[in-house]
Amino acid sequence: MKRIFSFLTVALCATQGALAQNADSISIHQNIQQVEITAVRAKASTPIAHTNLSRSEIEERNYGEDIPSLLKNLPSVVISSESGTGIGSTSFRVRGTDPTRINVTLNGVPMNDAETHSVYWYDTPDLVSSLGSVQLQRGVGTSTAGTGAFGASLNMTSAPSASKFSGRASLSYGSFNTAKQEIALSSGLLGGHWAIDGRLSHLSSDGYVERASSNLSSYMFQAGYYKGRTSVKLLSFGGVAKVGLSYTGVTAEQMAENRRYNPEGEIIFNDKVVGYYHDHTDNYIQSNNQLIVNHIFNDKWRINATAHYTYGSGYYRNYKNDQKLKKYGIAPIEVDGALVERTNLLRKKMMGNHFGGIVASAAYTTKRLSLTFGVSASLYDGVHYGEISGLTEAPEFPTTEYYRNYTTKYDTSCFAKAEWLITKGLNLYADLQYRHITHLISGVNDNFDDTTGAMQRLDINRHYNFVNPKLGLHYSFAKSHAVYASAAVGQKEPTRNNFTDIRKGEYPTAEKMLDIEAGYNYESKIVSAGVNLYYMMYRDQLVQTGELSDTGELLSRNVKNSYRRGIELSLAVRATKWLSLGGNATLSQNHILGYVDYIDDMAFERGRTTIAYSPSVTAMAFVETRIKGFSAQLAARYVGKQYLTNGQYEDLSLPHYCVCDLDLGYTLHTKLVERVRFGVKIGNLLNAKYCASGYGGSWMEGATLADRKSWVYYFPQATISALANVTVNF
Repeated sequence: MKRIFSFLTVALCATQGALAQNADSISIHQNIQQVEITAVRAKASTPIAHTNLSRSEIEERNYGEDIPSLLKNLPSVVISSESGTGIGSTSFRVRGTDPTRINVTLNGVPMNDAETHSVYWYDTPDLVSSLGSVQLQRGVGTSTAGTGAFGASLNMTSAPSASKFSGRASLSYGSFNTAKQEIALSSGLLGGHWAIDGRLSHLSSDGYVERASSNLSSYMFQAGYYKGRTSVKLLSFGGVAKVGLSYTGVTAEQMAENRRYNPEGEIIFNDKVVGYYHDHTDNYIQSNNQLIVNHIFNDKWRINATAHYTYGSGYYRNYKNDQKLKKYGIAPIEVDGALVERTNLLRKKMMGNHFGGIVASAAYTTKRLSLTFGVSASLYDGVHYGEISGLTEAPEFPTTEYYRNYTTKYDTSCFAKAEWLITKGLNLYADLQYRHITHLISGVNDNFDDTTGAMQRLDINRHYNFVNPKLGLHYSFAKSHAVYASAAVGQKEPTRNNFTDIRKGEYPTAEKMLDIEAGYNYESKIVSAGVNLYYMMYRDQLVQTGELSDTGELLSRNVKNSYRRGIELSLAVRATKWLSLGGNATLSQNHILGYVDYIDDMAFERGRTTIAYSPSVTAMAFVETRIKGFSAQLAARYVGKQYLTNGQYEDLSLPHYCVCDLDLGYTLHTKLVERVRFGVKIGNLLNAKYCASGYGGSWMEGATLADRKSWVYYFPQATISALANVTVNF
């Protein structure tokens, strides 16, 4: 990486002298870079609940944490971190919607894993430093490429090329040995046509949770050619991640003794922990590549086409105690004349994947009508395999592969959107998408099937066809006021686990949702306020029922009827030139109708229950001051009680919590550099001891719910911590 950085520095500095600025080229160049944004973004007049973050807002919040930390103060958002620090394995939910139901794109290109539908943010470390803007849409949102948006969409764009030679150096350091080093350089426009940008970053942290360390290296490279009304960009970004596993969490008893404890990697002998395996880690390398072509024909027509390819490869290693060899398809082993059926062992699970395709759109715009047409097609090809080695009872046991399976997934879609200014202030929005998915899985899975006495075999061939219409109205009146209403249909295919963790002969069906929303916005120089009402009605939503599959995994099943409904409130007041305050709040009901909970193969009618991980109240309040180069923001986030299962049991829930963060910054300008910003963020200022996520279940010691017992694992978040940053822009 040092060689790459040295080469990049020399190359960019050598070209600085050739820099030629052309005002017209720069203006057109910046306009062209907006083409790929319009296909998936909601505008101010689009009747969809959304929040935008600008480049300057992103830069101020960038201390090196993962993208979910960037979103934590937005309406209806709840974030969590397995390491407790916001670096490493982090995730976010919107309106209770889990990450597998949130569509994520960068420059219109899907980032969700095609199989799990999740985004693993540590696979693209420090992506925040390369972002130009972010839009979070709540609800079904606008049509986009990739997995179905079933509650929210996160649309990101990469930062545009700089118009003149510039650079950035950033250093962060703080609690738990959290550190970031970043250097970025931009050539500016060379000869009025060429531009090169590059970034190298390194992030590391011991983690709040013991042995939940992160060691992340990342890069971004962008080369662009701009001539007249055409731009061609090659963008490549990715990284190498080594993250300490911490996905087990801790029990209440362990947390009471040491809330930072991590049971991952325990080596147990005679029922006592005698040590920890040194390489209990998740290791991954990912490279994302995009070739983006934009062209503006005239004042009315513009097009965008993006070819993309992502390569990923990685593994994680576990030390497992007291394991049945049968569980791994291995027959009992004879050692010193005795058969060994259980032993401690080392397990390694690996994967590799290729994901590529094309995303294209065309836009037609007049004073009263805006039309957008889009198509996308992608192919995912992946392999999962695992091996066993290092049996404690049989040191000579050879490394043995115990499963291998393959996945191929085709995803194609097309859409048409129209925004029509019917009369002054009144806009009609219409959006129609068609999407086809073919999902093939074959081979041997890592689950042992008790019904066959062998490892689970997979032979899945599923096809889906979705038609998703959206319709809405937006009316602006009296300068500062606007009202809107919309109805949208969203549909989503099952994830890989929904297929693998099933009963023999059973297959999940696609999920469907009707999202009805209405709202009011007020915008003036002093006050911004908004009210949004939503009613998301689900059919066949996939939820965990408490049942176990034939292979002993938690089983998800389609539930016929469920819904999320609520009200989202937001307010910001610019009281003076130097003082602002405001916040947002979401009050909601999130229910399954006629839910049946299964515990130890016993069925219990629970009636209407609250959907797991769906707090009925989330809120945020802030006060901010800006005086010349100094800024300070105090923000408080509140998250209500969350149930860990859909059975709505009090002993399987997370208590409500409130967290306060203080962010201080000072920016100065000098003759030597463009600007220098010093920042200090104090997280969890009041030292709250809280858990943002967890999981659990029940077992029966009798025949009635009075005989039900429960088990729970929690993910504690960091107590008070500090993170300082200095960023120099030149």
